[in-house]
Amino acid sequence: MNYRHAFHAGNFADVFKHVVLLGLLDALRAKPAAFCYVDTHAGRGRYDLAGAQAQRTGEYRDGVARVLAAPDLPAALADYAQRIRAFGVDAAGTLQHYPGSPLLARCCLREQDRAILCELQPEEAAALRASVRGDARIAVHERDGYAALKALLPPAQKRGLVLIDPPFEAQGAEFDAIRHALASALARWPNAIHAVWYPIKLRETVAPFQRWLANLDGHADALVSELLLHEDNSPVRLNGCGMAIINPPWQFDRALAQWLPALARVLTLDSAARWRVDWCKR
Repeated sequence: MNYRHAFHAGNFADVFKHVVLLGLLDALRAKPAAFCYVDTHAGRGRYDLAGAQAQRTGEYRDGVARVLAAPDLPAALADYAQRIRAFGVDAAGTLQHYPGSPLLARCCLREQDRAILCELQPEEAAALRASVRGDARIAVHERDGYAALKALLPPAQKRGLVLIDPPFEAQGAEFDAIRHALASALARWPNAIHAVWYPIKLRETVAPFQRWLANLDGHADALVSELLLHEDNSPVRLNGCGMAIINPPWQFDRALAQWLPALARVLTLDSAARWRVDWCKR
């Protein structure tokens, strides 16, 4: 595996994914019962935007930097921006670090909640352990996240969220792995929220996965939310991304539709930018 998220930290896909993630965690926090957050591809936890990798691509400038500079954001985006600033804005207001999903989730954990973070790459796993060291609520596993779903689910907590956010180095093979792992996870922890982030390059690559979601037996319809900054017709660039959510919180589709138009406007790079929130139905 050659993927390193440091090149892409804070890009538009991260912004989209993390606003959705915070919304899901806030919904879990609305009830007093404990929950467990499970992250299959957790990464290193914190990314240096002044480092060589982030500076080489500069993707965060068209992602999180645009959101932080935008006025009059809807509540979900304003909350996201506030949390990001808390992680790494210097005295001049310049963003220095960007948190990955594990550290954003950590901010949402209460005393009774727990997190299971999986990261296969040794260097990234070591950095992740360092970033959450001393937090008894969090367990870090240096192992394949897909296999971990079979081994570690269900946790003691009845409620929770599984985030599947793989690198997608090979889209077709990755979707196959997701389908297999997700079917197993749903069988073991059927009442949890299961969220899958996916890139959009060619629509024809994503369509079979969404058809599979529409035909899941014994589960509620999956909610799909997408943000496209370009036409989904090029295999050589990231044109957009999506999040598929099985067992979403009540009225979460309405919540997404409240802030996605604003995010599309803030991140617009050309006239093709658009968004959607739909149910995958049979």
